[in-house]
Amino acid sequence: QVQLVESGGGSVQPGGSLRLSCAFSGRTSNEYTMGWFRQAPGKEREFVATTSWYGNNTRYADFVKGRFTLSRGNARNTVYLQMNSLKPEDTAVYYCAAAHSAMPHKDEYDYWGQGTRVIVSS
Repeated sequence: QVQLVESGGGSVQPGGSLRLSCAFSGRTSNEYTMGWFRQAPGKEREFVATTSWYGNNTRYADFVKGRFTLSRGNARNTVYLQMNSLKPEDTAVYYCAAAHSAMPHKDEYDYWGQGTRVIVSS
């Protein structure tokens, strides 16, 4: 089975930084699209960033405004979300996801991690 495990969440003051990690295990022969999503309490889960397996097609949500960077480990079994200049509205549970299809929408991702909580507060 494909498994995704997020880590790196925590509490940070506004303007601070966090790096989230997603450990990927399973069939790496499948060239999955990888994505990051977040969900705040009482709100819909929203798209944050996504990248193709080889990193040649990376997209970010507009609200990131250059603050977040999605990257991959050398072995492609780990993906990262570097979050800089964090704002209180970034507070959410962040999820890593993988999809078989290219340019997938939220409901088209096939595998999800359990999430890691990010709290941005003074």
